[in-house]
Amino acid sequence: MLARLQQMLVLGWLAALVAAAVLPWRAGCPGWSVVAVLLVVCAHAFWLLVTFALMHWHNRHDPAPRASWALWWRAWWGEVRCAPQVFGWRQPFASQAEPDFIPVDARGRAGVVLVHGFVCNRGLWTPWLTRLRQAGVPFVAVNLEPVFGSIDDYPPLIEAAVARVEAATGERPVLVAHSMGGLAARAWMDRYAADDRVRRVITVGSPHHGTWLAKLSQLGQNTREMRPGSAWLQALAAREPASRRERFFCLYGHGDNIVFPASNALLAGAGKLHVEGTAHIDMINHPAAIAALWQALGRAGPADGF
Repeated sequence: MLARLQQMLVLGWLAALVAAAVLPWRAGCPGWSVVAVLLVVCAHAFWLLVTFALMHWHNRHDPAPRASWALWWRAWWGEVRCAPQVFGWRQPFASQAEPDFIPVDARGRAGVVLVHGFVCNRGLWTPWLTRLRQAGVPFVAVNLEPVFGSIDDYPPLIEAAVARVEAATGERPVLVAHSMGGLAARAWMDRYAADDRVRRVITVGSPHHGTWLAKLSQLGQNTREMRPGSAWLQALAAREPASRRERFFCLYGHGDNIVFPASNALLAGAGKLHVEGTAHIDMINHPAAIAALWQALGRAGPADGF
């Protein structure tokens, strides 16, 4: 469903680009054609500037390390380059480019379950999936649907993925979750009492205490559940034993333009790492993210990102 929706959005953007180029030109205003094309091409960059301004304002009293202007702009530019790759190609047109990898000789090798976030699909993880396949690491990447449903709809999908990896490997998997996926992973652990079924849960920019930006969205039940102080977040936290947090490792950052204030991506009692100068989607490309996975798997891996 999400792939089709994003395909239509991409095609609509291409149609707007053509119209921006052709209509002023036919009207005898070639200079305005250039301006209109630039506006269409750069629209996402302008929207990102808005989210970065909101992030900067709401992080001003947050205990996370403050971002310098150089780091702020580095994060923005990284997201400007990264977001079109994810939302313009990988997710709408190539989400199945790397199918799940469960080799016949997987027994005894710890695997990975990858859980994406809001308005994403498994295509988000394509560079990770390629790297994992090359390293011989079994994996399953889920698609969380319904896209705009409750986060409580997602635990059975994660359970099915974990069960596949468990059955094939005989080992507990590592869960890697981006953004809302971290809340879905917590909801799965809560529903299935799955504390002893995972080696580690690595969350990357997950709104464990909600995000201010969710207050602006009415897209679905899941956005309402991600508002700071929501009844859903409070009920989940109240049910979780303190010992569960020890299985989590949270990557967060002062450049996260979607989950802010920045410290809302942390869980008390969990491991944590602050990632500098990196925005929300681009955080999955940071070397620290893949390094955390190799460590959780007990493997030596390359230190570079994607």
